[in-house]
Amino acid sequence: QVQLVESGGGLVQVGGSLRLSCVASGRTFSNYNMGWFRQAPGKEREFVASVTRSGGSQWYADSVKGRFTISRDNAKNTVYLQMNSLRPEDTAVYYCSARRDLGSYDSWGQGTQVTVSS
Repeated sequence: QVQLVESGGGLVQVGGSLRLSCVASGRTFSNYNMGWFRQAPGKEREFVASVTRSGGSQWYADSVKGRFTISRDNAKNTVYLQMNSLRPEDTAVYYCSARRDLGSYDSWGQGTQVTVSS
């Protein structure tokens, strides 16, 4: 499995922006499709966004489409989540995850807290 470490979370006001980063190590980063997930208190973990190994294709949950952008830099072994126009309902712990082609998300970071205050 690949090791993942997220950073960039914090407290932001409604309408603000944050950029999350996730650095991978231990395996060849470009072999993995990457995803961001989040878990709010009392709720199940949910999909936020994903990007293919090359970065050429991205997918988003309807709730973040048009506000969040996922990207990756394979030279830096890093995946990013740019979050704009943040809302209170975006408050959650955000996790990055990795999966091989045809595999499931089985490598997870420790998470980073994002709190959006009104």
